[in-house]
Amino acid sequence: MKTVTLTMPLDMHVHLRDAEMLNTVAPLTSYSFSGALVMPNLVPPVKTVEDVRGYRHRIKVAMESDDFEPYMTLFYQNYSRDFLISIQDEITAVKLYPSGVTTNSEGGVESFDIESMRETLEAMAELGIVLCVHGETNGFVMDREAEFMSVYEMLAQNFPKLKIVMEHITTREAVEMLDRYENLYATITVHHLMITLDDVAGGMLRPHLFCKPIAKRPHDRDALLKIVLEAHPKVMFGSDSAPHPRHAKESCGCGAGVFTAPIALQLLCAIFDEHDKLENLQAFVSDNAQRIYGICAEYKEVVLVEHDFVVPQMYGSIVPMMAGETLKWSIERVD
Repeated sequence: MKTVTLTMPLDMHVHLRDAEMLNTVAPLTSYSFSGALVMPNLVPPVKTVEDVRGYRHRIKVAMESDDFEPYMTLFYQNYSRDFLISIQDEITAVKLYPSGVTTNSEGGVESFDIESMRETLEAMAELGIVLCVHGETNGFVMDREAEFMSVYEMLAQNFPKLKIVMEHITTREAVEMLDRYENLYATITVHHLMITLDDVAGGMLRPHLFCKPIAKRPHDRDALLKIVLEAHPKVMFGSDSAPHPRHAKESCGCGAGVFTAPIALQLLCAIFDEHDKLENLQAFVSDNAQRIYGICAEYKEVVLVEHDFVVPQMYGSIVPMMAGETLKWSIERVD
């Protein structure tokens, strides 16, 4: 049987939620990853030093692994330089949400006025704090990411020393944008490497594949696959694993999010193996992220084997992607 050993795998975009949900999902991420960049869109969002410290403490309590580091983020608003200096050692990034584009983003940015953002973004560049961006407009759903490319250009041009991560990119346009500016980087999810909109809504509606940004066209998926399989140095894995309880997904007001945390590495192994690129998986799930963010992850080895794994129907109250289906790879052990 084929085996793959991944050293210090990282998930650079995950939603751990809070309270009971946190207690369910944090152990699943901390089991197979050395660290994860934790999103701040709680209710209320993470905006203060006390918020960051409190949330990090709750995550550490909920985890079942000591060899895991939650990399904390701050919900973007126009912070002063002095405030960012006071919190720089507590956070790895600041996450910017355009207002209303995804779960709990109502307090996000309503207008991308560069001058009003300048103090915050220049201070972040000076202090080495990464800006992570959910890059969508409020336009037609299939065009929202492509329409946001002009905002990325504006940010990259005005703040060339600021590291900007285009989060969970889904389009060919975003892939093409990646190499236009030295300070642009990207995360890519495993589900966007696998599905298109047709999988979500081409037949019977599949709510557990519904996410924001929504899956796009085959040529978009192919563009993502190409740069991931080539281990593009500016691209890293971010699951955007976003749990909702079953009743919130299988409802008329379906929550946006695909829950992949417990099966992400198994799915990635299958994708890279199918394309004879297993040697590039380590860069995508760890090496690139450590270099881009300037972090040294907690040491952990995850050994995966080409052996059938049946995805559980539920994790607590959450239905995972591919529930009940058989995957070709499984986690053999974690050292």
